[in-house]
Amino acid sequence: MYFTDRGIEELENRRGEEEVSLAWLSERLREFVDLNPDFEIPVERLATWLARLDDEDDE
Repeated sequence: MYFTDRGIEELENRRGEEEVSLAWLSERLREFVDLNPDFEIPVERLATWLARLDDEDDE
């Protein structure tokens, strides 16, 4: 188990029943980076990975 699994499990347990839009998630990620600029690169990588999940060229 990775350290991040605990945060992911907490997210799922606390908010797993909610439905959110990608616009809402994008805004939360922007807020997070504004408050935690050291995490800009990991958040950018996560956002890019999510944006390109269905790209056939990346497979």
